[in-house]
Amino acid sequence: MSIPPPSPVLAEKVARGERAAQAGVVANLSLALVKFITGVVGHSYALIADAIESAADVFSSLIVWGGLRISVREADESYPFGYGKAEPLAAMAVAFMLFGAAAGIAIQAVREIVTPHHAPAPFTLAVLLAVVLVKELLFRRVFRVGQAVSSTAVRADAWHHRSDALTSLAAAIGISIALAGGPGWEPADDWAALAASAVIAWNGLRTFRDAARDLMDRAPHGGIIERVSAAATAVEGVRDIHKLKVRRAGLGIYVDLDVQADPAMSLLDAHILSGKVKSAIRQALPETLGVLVHMEPDERGR
Repeated sequence: MSIPPPSPVLAEKVARGERAAQAGVVANLSLALVKFITGVVGHSYALIADAIESAADVFSSLIVWGGLRISVREADESYPFGYGKAEPLAAMAVAFMLFGAAAGIAIQAVREIVTPHHAPAPFTLAVLLAVVLVKELLFRRVFRVGQAVSSTAVRADAWHHRSDALTSLAAAIGISIALAGGPGWEPADDWAALAASAVIAWNGLRTFRDAARDLMDRAPHGGIIERVSAAATAVEGVRDIHKLKVRRAGLGIYVDLDVQADPAMSLLDAHILSGKVKSAIRQALPETLGVLVHMEPDERGR
């Protein structure tokens, strides 16, 4: 099965995913610095934990960016099916980074809970609320791109932004409780960080699950199989299709199907028909990387 160079549609999908990852790098780096400095000055470990999560977001966006660039490489002798798996592998790496961030924040939050410390400064609350707004907007933008380009890695990066927004919101709630409660309520900030770690771990599990499914060649959703079937059956000379299998490879797909045709058809005509089926599928779904057609005689009604 020959694999053509990436189509312009696929290349544009990768470019959109890369731009989303690049925006995430810039935003997260800026927010991580602001939150860390504010957390240290304002005596808020929840805000420092939030800064750590934002720093992890920087690396996750870089990983997604790299994974997308690798996934679009043309197939070669060493990787005859291309490099598409680099994209869900990048998502898997992001999931493990989320697990690590959750564990680190939880451990330090417990230490802070049992250690007396100052209450967080009121200005830290204003910073957190601004962060929540920025990260939620970033999540929605990146998630829309991930959905549009069918990228598990980009969606994973978006959920990393959402987890950052949620940890910031949890920290804001904890700081509000600590400020309103007064002396004795200082650990509320740290309990918020502990709750945020659970949210981060959950998002990591969600990301891990989606990446694992793509690595195990789960059938794609979104009506892709139906579109492939409609394109193939619409080709003149195709009597029926069956054993249709579609799997993802990064932002592209591979198709495998059996096509039933007139049993009296010559080998040459069958070869031509299979080529028309491949062309029809590629036209209907430009992200198609390869189509394997098995020609079979249709014995019905002979």
